[in-house]
Amino acid sequence: MIDFQLLQSQLIYHPDDPLLFNSSFFLYFLCLFFCGYLLLRNRANARIVFVSLFSLYFFYKACGWYVGLVLLAAVVDFNLSNLIYRNRKRTKRKLLLIFSLVINLGLLAFFKYTDFFIEIVNDIQKQQIKPLQLLLPVGISFYTFENISYTIDIYRRSFKPVKRFMDYVFFLSFFPKLMMGPIVRAADFIPQIRKPVWLSKADVSKGFFLIASGLIKKVVISDYLSTHLVNMVFDDPLRYTGVECLFAVYGYAMVIYCDFSGYSDIAIGIAKWMGIDVNINFSAPYQSKSITEFWRRWHISLSSWLRDYLYISMGGNRKGPVRTYINLFITMVLGGLWHGASWNFMLWGAAHGLLLAIEKGWKDLLKMKETNHWFLNGIKVLLTFHLVCALWIFFKAESFELAGWMFSRIRFGFDLQTLPLFTAAYPLYIGLLAGAFLLHALPMKLNDWIITQSSSLHWSMKAVLLTLILLLISYFNQAGQVLPVYLQF
Repeated sequence: MIDFQLLQSQLIYHPDDPLLFNSSFFLYFLCLFFCGYLLLRNRANARIVFVSLFSLYFFYKACGWYVGLVLLAAVVDFNLSNLIYRNRKRTKRKLLLIFSLVINLGLLAFFKYTDFFIEIVNDIQKQQIKPLQLLLPVGISFYTFENISYTIDIYRRSFKPVKRFMDYVFFLSFFPKLMMGPIVRAADFIPQIRKPVWLSKADVSKGFFLIASGLIKKVVISDYLSTHLVNMVFDDPLRYTGVECLFAVYGYAMVIYCDFSGYSDIAIGIAKWMGIDVNINFSAPYQSKSITEFWRRWHISLSSWLRDYLYISMGGNRKGPVRTYINLFITMVLGGLWHGASWNFMLWGAAHGLLLAIEKGWKDLLKMKETNHWFLNGIKVLLTFHLVCALWIFFKAESFELAGWMFSRIRFGFDLQTLPLFTAAYPLYIGLLAGAFLLHALPMKLNDWIITQSSSLHWSMKAVLLTLILLLISYFNQAGQVLPVYLQF
């Protein structure tokens, strides 16, 4: 007997249980999607409509009626981009571009920064303006940047606008990347929409590897580390020893990496199963030998977006060294503000911008060449990692005060004699953390080797492997849903 009330309850949005990749319901949801997708794979128009409607429904299940903002953005930018492309007068094209930017950035600023600006006004003017306490629409930072890059590319004549509205809806609402990226470029994505769907054994294996590894990163490593120490320490650092605070910082470094890169891997893997290639978003960032290299490896879709549409638009390195350093600094401050409306994020971005400027200035001054000596490279990796970790404290802490307490406990409350007690109290935490860093240190080529080997496995071995992965995920799955870190951005 079908329980229609239970079925209806599953189909509507629940604020306390949004549909995410790590939701238990998502597996059934994904299976239903691929059944329909495979049936329509050879009918381009029907396939595009199906994926677009499914994506919008998926977004509704994740954030409710804020799905209307995606449709509004699609309508506005689809029409404005076509007007920009058809118009031959540079002045009118620029005005249309500015109009598009005002609408996109205006919506983003209204939902994301209104309360922050009210707080600033209250502090400066000693006012008591009541914050609006707006809920941030899920994914608005990601699809806003996709809209902006699409319109700018049209304005620059580097890409032709799509002629069919549903193609643009497909691009903007594509559910694997809609909520937390990667931020895809229209020039890379849109030409794939109407291509015939064809998958090789390697594509299937790569998709499976990315989805499985992404779930392990998110559910097994990130959720466990954040729940069992990281969040507790960052909520009240004064209750913990310096050793616990230091390992909470190391843990958070791996939490935010596994959480976000895991989600990106799942998105890329699902897209791969749909015959669509999405560029990687992370490339072992903690193997970086400098902050500059770190930003080539971390959140690649965002860092490349900031470079191409903000840094270069401000002049890049074309107006002399001083202007270059200023452009780097401003770009990273705005990149920090993109992550969240708080002084902590701005300081985090400013610190990264300052370090990038210092590195570039130092390299330009000494005209240094890269060294390949393993010992020096190891020192550089350790130094870069600890600089990144120190700045993660500002990223994670809710206030400057909490960040200051974290630094204080690590600096003045650190005692190696408490290390044996810590290892005895948190053996699984330390084991997972060490295992995560070990896996992160392995060469990236190892992934390709694993994918190649797994594609030739017998179906029975694949079934066993899948079962083991599901058991591992089930064992570490937390009692309550742990929301992704980047969901708030």
